[in-house]
Amino acid sequence: MQGYCASLTEYKRLRTREVNIGGLLMGNGHPIRLQTMTTTDTMDTMATVEQTIRCIEAGAEMVRITAPSKKEAENLQHIKDELHKRGYRVPLIADIHFTPNAAELAARIIEKVRVNPGNYIDKKKFEFIEYTDSAYTAEIERIRQRFTPLVKICKTYGTAMRIGTNHGSLSDRIMSRYGDTPMGMVESAMEFLRIARDEDYHNIVLSMKASNPQVMVQAYRLLVRQMAEEFKECYPLHLGVTEAGDGEDGRIKSAVGIGTLLEDGIGDTIRVSLTEDPEFEIPVCRDIVKRYSNAVTVTGDSPLTADLPAFPVPHSPYQYKRRETIAVNRIGGRHVPAVVADLSKSGTVTPDILQHVGYTYSKVLDKWHISDQAADYILYNGNELSFTLPGTLKVILPANNWTSCSDKEKYFPLFSLEEYLHAELQNKSSVMNVVALNCFSEGGSTLPDNLDRWRDDATVVFVLSSTNKNAMQSVRRMFMELLRKDIRNPVILQTRSNWVTPDEHLIHFATETGALFLDGFGDGIFLELTADSYAHLSDKYGQLNASGRNYVNNKSPEQFINSTAFTILQATRTRISKTEYISCPSCGRTLFDLQETTAKIRAVTNHLKGVKIAIMGCIVNGPGEMADADFGYVGSGPGKITLYKGKEVVKRSVDSSIAVEELITLLKESNVWVEP
Repeated sequence: MQGYCASLTEYKRLRTREVNIGGLLMGNGHPIRLQTMTTTDTMDTMATVEQTIRCIEAGAEMVRITAPSKKEAENLQHIKDELHKRGYRVPLIADIHFTPNAAELAARIIEKVRVNPGNYIDKKKFEFIEYTDSAYTAEIERIRQRFTPLVKICKTYGTAMRIGTNHGSLSDRIMSRYGDTPMGMVESAMEFLRIARDEDYHNIVLSMKASNPQVMVQAYRLLVRQMAEEFKECYPLHLGVTEAGDGEDGRIKSAVGIGTLLEDGIGDTIRVSLTEDPEFEIPVCRDIVKRYSNAVTVTGDSPLTADLPAFPVPHSPYQYKRRETIAVNRIGGRHVPAVVADLSKSGTVTPDILQHVGYTYSKVLDKWHISDQAADYILYNGNELSFTLPGTLKVILPANNWTSCSDKEKYFPLFSLEEYLHAELQNKSSVMNVVALNCFSEGGSTLPDNLDRWRDDATVVFVLSSTNKNAMQSVRRMFMELLRKDIRNPVILQTRSNWVTPDEHLIHFATETGALFLDGFGDGIFLELTADSYAHLSDKYGQLNASGRNYVNNKSPEQFINSTAFTILQATRTRISKTEYISCPSCGRTLFDLQETTAKIRAVTNHLKGVKIAIMGCIVNGPGEMADADFGYVGSGPGKITLYKGKEVVKRSVDSSIAVEELITLLKESNVWVEP
C-alpha cells in the first residue's frame, strides 16, 4: 500500500515546497512555525492590536484575524499599520469563510489569506444532490471562475494562501459524492489546489482540520499521498484539531492529532485551538514542537520530490481498524483498552491511595464506589496488599514478588523478556503473564526466533516501550513485527515521562501513545513518571499551572496520570469515560463569552458519559464544524442561542440567560439526561 510519510520506523521530516509568508519561510525543512488567532472584534482596532502583541510576545510567528465581511477586511490595514508603528511585523492572516470579495480585498493588504473550500463559494444547505459527471465538471468550472480572481491577486501581491478544509463544513457537492469522509476533505482542498496550480501559483499551505483526531490524521495522510501521486510534490501543511476545547481535554486532544502527524514528519506549522485566550495557546504549541527542534531530516533529492515508501504490512493507516488480538484476562479481544495505574512510587498502598485512581472506600457501608475513570489494574512494587481489593481491580507485581502471593486470581506477575523465557512453569501465572519489552533500543528486546511459544501462549500480555529518542516509531516497528508474524497477544503501551510541567507531561503522553491508538495499536495504557518528575509534580500538588488555569489543581501525581490515560483514550475514541465537549476557540465572530459559557455547560453536564456537546461561538463554527456532536449550543445573534440535536435545529433565538437551562431540557427530552 502506498505510504504517506518518509519513514514509519524512524523520524524523518517530509520535504515540502517552500512558501514565503511576508518574509517568513515555511516548508522545505524550515522550523515548524507557531501561530494563533485573535478573539477580539476585528473592528476594534486597538483591542485587536493589543491582543496580537500579546500573542507575538508569547512566541506567535503568525497571527490570524477574522474578516467575515469587507469592512473587517478593510480594517486589517489599520491593524497592520498600528502594529508596524509599534515595531511588530509578524505576518497577519485574514480568515475568510463565505465572502470572496473580502478575501480579494484582504489579499491586497496582509501577508496571507485563509479560505475554506467548503463555504468560500458554495452555500451549504445540507442537501444531497445526484451529480452526473458532466454536472460535476460544470460545478468545478463554476468554482474556477469564482476562485481564480483571488489566486491572481495573491500571485500579483505576493500574498500566501491557506486552503483550509474543515471536516464539518464540507460542501453539499463534496458530501453528495464522497460523503462525510477524510477522502471528501482531501478532494475539497484538491479542487482548489488544482485551480491554483493551473495559474502557476504555488505560495500555498493546506490544512485538514477536524474535531475528531482520528478523522483529522487520516485526512492529512490521504492528502500527502494524493499530492505525491498527482503532483510528485507536497505543499506545506498547517496542523490543528479544531474545537479542541480547554484545559486537559483540549491539550490532550490537540497533542494526539498534531503530535501523531509530527511524529510521522508531517507538518510545517501548527495552531492549538483552545477555548482560552489565544496567548495561552502558544506555550502549548512550543511544548509540542520542541520535541523536533533538532530533527530536521528531510527526504528526497529536491524540495519538489515526495519519496513515500509503501506501508510494509497489511494494515491501513487511512481508516481505523483495531489490531486483532486474543483476550487475556479482559485485555485485548473486544474489550476496551485497559488502564494500568502506576503506584510504584506511592509508598505503601492503602484504600486512601486508591481514591486517586477511581476507587473510594466507605468505612460506614464497608463498600467501594467505583468511578467511570477507575483504573483496571495497578502496578505496585511491593507484596500482596493487606486489605481486600475492590471487585474490579487487579494488581501487577514484579515476578519475584508475585510468587509469594496467596491470591493468584487478583495478582499477576510482570517479567522482563529474559525472565519469562527462563522462568519455571510453576513460577508463571496460568491466567496472565505480563512481559515487558524495550523495543529496538540499544540492548533492548526483540522477539525470539522461536515464535511458536508466543502464538501458543494465551497467557502473555506484552508491555511495549522504548528508551530510544523516537520511542513511538520503535514501538510501531515492534507492532509491524507482530503483524508480520501473526502474533496476536494483546499489548499494553507503556510511556515514561521525564518532563517537568503538567503541559509537557500531557503532550508527551498524548503524542507517544495517542499516535499508536489512532492506528489501532494497543489494548491497554500505562503511563509512568520518572522519580524526579513524580517528585516535582508532588510538590506542585494543589497549585495552578503557569497560565492560571486550574485543570491540574488538587490532583496528585496518581490522579494526574490516571485522568490523562482516560482522556487519551477518549480523544482517540477508543474508550469513552466522560462527556465530550467540542468547543471552538473563539474569534472576532463570537457572539457570547465562550470560556464562561463552556465552563457553565461543563459544570452541569460533565456526568453524562459518552454524550458529545458542541459549544460554538457563531454560525460559521456552527452546524458544520460540530460534525459529529450529539447536541449543539450555537451563537446565532447578540445574546441569542440556537440549540441543535445532531444537525437539526431544535430551538432558535433562545435568550442566552436561559439557554443552558434550555439545553438541559433538550437533553432530558432526548432521554440522555441522568441526575448527577
